[in-house]
This record gives sequence, C-alpha cells and structure tokens, in this order.
Amino acid sequence: MRRRFALTGIPGELLSIALLLVVLAFAVIRPRGLPEAVAAVPAAAIVLVTGAISFPDALDEVTRLAPVAGFLAAVLVLAKLCDDEGLFQAAGTLMARFSRGRPQRLLPAVFVVAAAVTVVLSLDATVVLLTPVVFATAARMGARAKPHAYACTHLANSASLLLPVSNLTNLLAVATTGISFLRFTALMTLPWLAAVLTEFLVFRRFFAADLAARPRGGKAVPAGKVPAFVLVVLGLTLAGFVLTSLLDVSPAWAAFAGAAVLACRALVRRRTSPAAIVRSASIPFVAFVLALAIVVRAVVDNGLDEALSHLVPASTSFLALLGAAAVAAVLANLINNLPAVLVLLPLAAGGGTPVVLAVLIGVNLGPNLTYVGSLATLLWRRILHRHDTRAELGEFTRLGLLTVPASIVLAVGGLWLGLALTSTQ
Repeated sequence: MRRRFALTGIPGELLSIALLLVVLAFAVIRPRGLPEAVAAVPAAAIVLVTGAISFPDALDEVTRLAPVAGFLAAVLVLAKLCDDEGLFQAAGTLMARFSRGRPQRLLPAVFVVAAAVTVVLSLDATVVLLTPVVFATAARMGARAKPHAYACTHLANSASLLLPVSNLTNLLAVATTGISFLRFTALMTLPWLAAVLTEFLVFRRFFAADLAARPRGGKAVPAGKVPAFVLVVLGLTLAGFVLTSLLDVSPAWAAFAGAAVLACRALVRRRTSPAAIVRSASIPFVAFVLALAIVVRAVVDNGLDEALSHLVPASTSFLALLGAAAVAAVLANLINNLPAVLVLLPLAAGGGTPVVLAVLIGVNLGPNLTYVGSLATLLWRRILHRHDTRAELGEFTRLGLLTVPASIVLAVGGLWLGLALTSTQ
C-alpha cells in the first residue's frame, strides 16, 4: 500500500508559517469586514490536506480546545445580554457621578470599572461594550476621551491576569497545567495588582495635560437604575466558576448557565430574539480560534518547538521567570498573543506551573506595546475609528514602552513572591 504524501519538516514548516502570516494579516486588515475565519478555516484545511499536520493531531487539538471555545461563545453571549439589560450604561452613569465633572476623577473610575469588567466578563467585553460607554461618558462630562479610551484597551489586556475566565489565554494555560481556579487566582493576584497599579501611575503622568484640561459643555448626570438582577446572575456565575473548578468540570457550563438565565428572561420580555442570541455567540470567531490552533500546531510540530525550546527556561528563579515572560511578550508582538500562547505553552509545560504563568504574564501584558499584539487591541482600533478618534502609532508605542516593561517586571516579581509565600506554607 502506497504511503500518502505528507509535507513535513522544512517544507511543512515554511508552508505552515506562510499560512499563519496570511491568517494574521487577514485578521489585522479584515478586508470588507469579513470575519477572521474566512482565512483561518481554509488555512487549516490546507495544512491538513498537505499533511503538514496529521488528522489525528488536528483532531486532538480541536478536542483539547473545544471546552475553551465553548466558554468563549458562552461568555460573549453573557456579556451581550448584560449590555442589553443596561449594565454598561449603569456603569457609565456611575463613573460620571463619581467623577463630579472632574476628568482626574474619571480616570480612576474607568480603571476600576474596566478592570472589573475584564476580570468577570473577559477582555472582549471591555473593548467592545465598555469603550463606547466611556466615550459617551467623557462627552457627557465635556472631558477629553483619549486617556479613558486608552485605559480600556490597556486594561483589557493587563487586567485579564486575575481569573482563569478573564482571557482565552488564561483558559489555555489552565488546560495545560490543570491548576485549580482558586490556586490560579491566588498566584495571579499580586501580578494583577502590580500590573493595574503600574498602568494607573503611568497613565496619570502620561496624560497629565488631557486630565488637567477644563471640561467643556458638561451636563449634570441623573442617577441611573442599577440592574440588580444582572448583578446577582453575574455573582452566581462567578460562584459557578469556582464550583466547576472544584468539581473538575469546564467553566463553560457555568457561563452557559448564566447566559441561559439572562437569555430566557430577555426572550420572555421580548428584548431579544433567538437569532440575536446566536449572533452574539460570534460563531465565526470561535471557528477562527479553532482553525488558528490547527495552523499553529502545524508550525510547532514541524520544527518551531525545537527552535524555541532553548529560549524557554525551566527554572523558577526570578530571572528565569522574567526571561520566560520576556520571550512571550516579544513573540506576542511579532505574531499576536493567541498564536504565541499556543506555541509557548507546550514548551513551558516542562517547567511546571510557575513557568506557564510567567509566559501568561508575557502574552497578556506584552500586547500593550503594539497594535498587533492582541486581537482585542485590533478590535479597539476599529471602535475608535467609529468615534472619529485616531490612535497614533507613535503615541501608542510611547505609552507601551512606559507601561509594558515596568508592568512585566513587577508582575513577575509578584508571581515569584506568591510562589515563595505559598511554598513555605
């Protein structure tokens, strides 16, 4: 029986890398607004047909990521339903009333709300749903929107360190290590605090002129209605995340439960439709994530793993963890953080949970340096364009140079300290 032709080794590696670059370029440009899956799914099919990756390996990758993809779809629905119920509008009112017409007070309010939204509803909710509210809140106050809009994209990345459910990259790391929900949160609390506080201090200095500008044409903000039912559902959903972790069950089930409760309520009240709920799950984006994973697996299996293996340290010393985070941050800015974490996690797994978490710090904080570091940042730029606002490359990069290196060093220091404290207990 003739053996089927398979494009492996250097030819397979070159083909896989070329396809990965095409997929990432398409995701950045998105011609005619087409979904990322339009390029990713055919690319995955090509690496399969050519034998750059075997069907069993591709199936294994999809099976491994299926719970993560399910969670992503569920949390996107949950966030959209929260928006429909007025949660983000209530947050905007709360920020405006707290600020009392002073931009200096609006910035900490935005930081607190953006960090909370990112932690509970993931970074996509902060970028897609909170950023427009921040623009509206700044306009209502007559304040300059730039510092607060920039805070949304920075915190979408850096504030996503705290919970396994805050970022798709976190879920992938948890799936690699098997670390529990509570253990993950305990180890990432100090890095999360370090990253958010560093961002805030830099923002206060970097945007001092914008924050000191006198508001123009601000309007009084009346008290708004707090969607208590939504807050209760979110609280129970968070408790469900902890419970599913203790029971060794995918957190997707807790997210599905929370989304189902809000969906049933919205359908009964005729505030949404089944078609709208399905659209909010962003199935094309979920397909993009799975297809991208297959292409990245082909890149890794055909030689990239050997090329990068010596760059990822196995030691848990501070310098070794900092090195792992630095490698991850650089790779995230070269090929985007999602492919970067898919490439690095199998290599970091050999060093255990500490190295994996250091890599996570790099791929979550590093994207604040460039536009292409994360899909969330790319999406944020489109939202800015809708509000006739430009994110200048030079300004964005200068801000990133001030925040990213400092936040990574301090976050890794927090991780190292947390590991030292828990190992002595």
